[in-house]
Amino acid sequence: MEFKVYGHAGRPILVFPSQDGRFYDFEDQGMVDTISSFIENGDCQLFCVDSVDQEGWSESHLPYEHRTYIIEQYYFYIVNELVPRIFEINANGGDYADGIYTTGVSLGASHAVNFMFRNPDVFKGCIGLSGYYDCDIFFGNYCDDILYRNSPIRYLNGMNYDHPYVQKYRECRIVLCCGQGAWEDEMVKSTGRMQELLNAKDIPAWCDFWGYDVSHDWPWWRIQFPYFMEHILFDD
Repeated sequence: MEFKVYGHAGRPILVFPSQDGRFYDFEDQGMVDTISSFIENGDCQLFCVDSVDQEGWSESHLPYEHRTYIIEQYYFYIVNELVPRIFEINANGGDYADGIYTTGVSLGASHAVNFMFRNPDVFKGCIGLSGYYDCDIFFGNYCDDILYRNSPIRYLNGMNYDHPYVQKYRECRIVLCCGQGAWEDEMVKSTGRMQELLNAKDIPAWCDFWGYDVSHDWPWWRIQFPYFMEHILFDD
């Protein structure tokens, strides 16, 4: 699978494309330009990855078992193949980063948040913009073990307060944001449920609901992304 790297040093940021997107969409939509100064200064390094959404989450005509198989294979690809390559590139002959942050918009945000929560040993923070964090919007009432493992709302709800991952989550930088305007109703509901679950387990997270004029679209994500990146990179 193809991926594209922006920058030479700094915090590695794994970028997931929006639904059915490609590795070059973040650049084409002007998102990379919004943090060009951070990239040029060596504050962060973006790794924009491809997706397999069209064969997994999006393709409602394929059998559920095939779709969930593809979803889980994508997880293994990211963790077992891409992550070691990210650390290798990011090290630049020096020290390895202490962890990767994830980000994305729409379904890309769903991926970003899910990967961080599934593997907090590797992924130390996330910025999810307008994400939906359950499988029901794509699979209805169907849920198998794989979908459960890829639905943060479900496994966080089922996780005990003293689960070992919960303490690791408390040490991560978590940002969930969505607008309250056009095409954001489901994302408001899902982000709100994530906020409830995180609060119940005393996991610090910045859950930010922007105004009723803020729609589910690139112009707003181009405003949100640099705003939260600045806080993630520079706030102690």
